[in-house]
Amino acid sequence: MKRPDVKAFFDESTNTFSYVVWDPASRQAAVIDSVLDYDAASGRTRHDAADAIIAFVVAQALEVAWVIDTHVHADHLSASPYVRSRLGGRLGIGEHIRSVQQTFGKLFNAEDGFAHDGSQFDHLFKDGESYRLGEIDAVAWHTPGHTPACMTHVIGDAAFVGDTLFMPDYGTARCDFPGGDAHQLYHSIRRIFALPDATRMFLCHDYKAPGREVYAHETTVGEQRRANIHVHEGVSEEAFVTLRRARDATLAMPRLLLPSVQVNMRAGQLPPAEDNGVSYLKIPLNAL
Repeated sequence: MKRPDVKAFFDESTNTFSYVVWDPASRQAAVIDSVLDYDAASGRTRHDAADAIIAFVVAQALEVAWVIDTHVHADHLSASPYVRSRLGGRLGIGEHIRSVQQTFGKLFNAEDGFAHDGSQFDHLFKDGESYRLGEIDAVAWHTPGHTPACMTHVIGDAAFVGDTLFMPDYGTARCDFPGGDAHQLYHSIRRIFALPDATRMFLCHDYKAPGREVYAHETTVGEQRRANIHVHEGVSEEAFVTLRRARDATLAMPRLLLPSVQVNMRAGQLPPAEDNGVSYLKIPLNAL
């Protein structure tokens, strides 16, 4: 199995890891889960995190073929359209974005012109869809549970799992967002665990488990199967679902959920400007 090169970028304000992954032979690359800087107090956006990615891609003379979001993030705003505007490539997400757009389009009472068919993206990946990054074979898997639209991208010997799994000492993703399901997450993880043990696994977030002093973003399928505190080999579906539901009941909503989802369901575009030329984010009161 061919081995792509991977560069991680960490946004500490949202605990998010973004990635540039590329074929060292052809220099063709994908950018995965980029972050748009957002200051909730002022309502201002910046491109510092995305500009670091762009500068790296340019310095390495990479050709971006794909700008991918693994799912509709609830913890950070996506910089995908900005990255595409600077580097090219096709904007991609899983085809189940449509169900997320239906749910959250209603919650935010989206404008009449808001499309619920995923057409804001250039490409909607289907479960099991194969593609290539230069000379490296890749496949997109639908791995729901955290959200209905989560995808895992297996590119050569590297799996980009989004929020499905965290480091083994931290566990797994929450399942209490609209459309989330702990049973589905269990089966999605079992599917990922069927990959070879040596498969490198790249995670979208890290929150430093108690006792660990440094952030981490890379593990392997074998390490997860042996040591993930929530779902290691031998944990039954019933036991996992019980644990996951109990833990979810203790969690607060992510700090940036409301701004993130209404931007990310639009492929990272801000809501349309109103007649005064200003875009607004909505805060639905007493709805969640």
